[in-house]
Amino acid sequence: MKPPERSRLAPRAISPIGPISPIGPMPVTRRRFLQSAAASAVAAPLALRAAHAATPPSERLTVGVIGIGLMGSGHLSRCLGDAGVQVIGVCEVDKTRRENAQARADAQYAAEREKGTYRGCAAYNDYRELIARPDLDAVLIATPDHWHSLISADAARAGKDVYCEKPITLSVQQGQRLTEVVREHACVFQTGTQYRSMYTTRRVLEFVRGGGLGKSKQVFTLWSRAEGSYAPVNPPLPEEPVPAGLDWNFWVGPAPWHPYNSRYHRNPPPGVVPWAFCEDFGAAAVTWHFSHSADVIQWALGVERSGPVEIIHPNGGEFPTLTYRYADGTLLHLLDHWGQVKDPYEAVPSDARLAGNFGGLFVGERGWITSMYGGGPLEGAPEEIFRELGLKSREVTGANNHHANWFECIRTRGRTSTDEEIGHRSASLGHLAILAFKLERSLKWDPEKEEFLGDEEANRLRSRAMREPWRL
Repeated sequence: MKPPERSRLAPRAISPIGPISPIGPMPVTRRRFLQSAAASAVAAPLALRAAHAATPPSERLTVGVIGIGLMGSGHLSRCLGDAGVQVIGVCEVDKTRRENAQARADAQYAAEREKGTYRGCAAYNDYRELIARPDLDAVLIATPDHWHSLISADAARAGKDVYCEKPITLSVQQGQRLTEVVREHACVFQTGTQYRSMYTTRRVLEFVRGGGLGKSKQVFTLWSRAEGSYAPVNPPLPEEPVPAGLDWNFWVGPAPWHPYNSRYHRNPPPGVVPWAFCEDFGAAAVTWHFSHSADVIQWALGVERSGPVEIIHPNGGEFPTLTYRYADGTLLHLLDHWGQVKDPYEAVPSDARLAGNFGGLFVGERGWITSMYGGGPLEGAPEEIFRELGLKSREVTGANNHHANWFECIRTRGRTSTDEEIGHRSASLGHLAILAFKLERSLKWDPEKEEFLGDEEANRLRSRAMREPWRL
């Protein structure tokens, strides 16, 4: 069957990994997402309103936002501030969040009109009604993790392009299936790992990928525990009354049933991803930050469409923390804290300043360099490395072109910087660690076949069932 027509705009060729320089309006960072969630849509700069009003409707991408928590509110703000985008629908199973998002969109667009009224953003409880609209080009998905792969696949089948928050799956086989569906329906897919699109981070990754450190030997990144466990957990939580206006049955959706508890969801949102500790709804460290780290690290190592060949559990005594080994011998160590780079690994000098998250520390034949965000400037040695990088500043800024890259690829039918396979491989790296932690043993992995070698128990855990009637 011929894929549905995807864009009203004429295509043109672009780089398959997207431009490196920051482009597009209102670059988005996690801090901006959080700040914008509470900001009023009517406070948008007059210049942005005028630019949007001057853009003919036929040249705007029509977009829907699915899931209006803190991250979804950030996506909504990003779209409302883009002259080339028109938000025509929002979807959320919490009535309060849904109506607030609809009001924000209508208020901003009303401010652009001469008469100051607008009622063009529809609100939905069921995402299937939104993606059924023939006038919708694309959706941004910021639901809890257990919905990511299912809504993404359904949107692709409906002929929509997709931006999905990370991790895009909760199992290896979900990722394999989602990749198949996205490709079958010629969907332009972007994973929400925006840190790779920051200019300074991108330069470091290109430097490492191009051999700037010589052969990479070791990489270090953080892995956080969920309630004392390295794997997500399912603690028994007492049932609480479901808040008025919340469709809890739909919120749980394809996940195993849990009675409502405010640790999963409440207004105002208690955090970016409060439910992530629960293995039925999220993936703990993978949700919190590891998907970002996995994305940038594997891209720098040139294995973003592959994966490791071994997951080495510390029980074996070879390494003090869980470690991946890649086919070329490069090791990726997961840490509880940055101090472990110095002790026990002794990989950098004892006086090295290490801080931040959403990235990693690379050690090669020529020296070492960091790529973390939120912990101050880049660090590394020898100094010659930074002269070769040619950066004007070592500060890792929040400016990025991640959304702009997706919008551009929708118009050109190009490949985004973090497409469906890259998103799948980044999520899978976390899933492999979780399985090793759960099984408490080392595992051998075939990244081409995406299966464990000689371990049927581990292979059975590559998939998870969905609650009736949901199917991927």
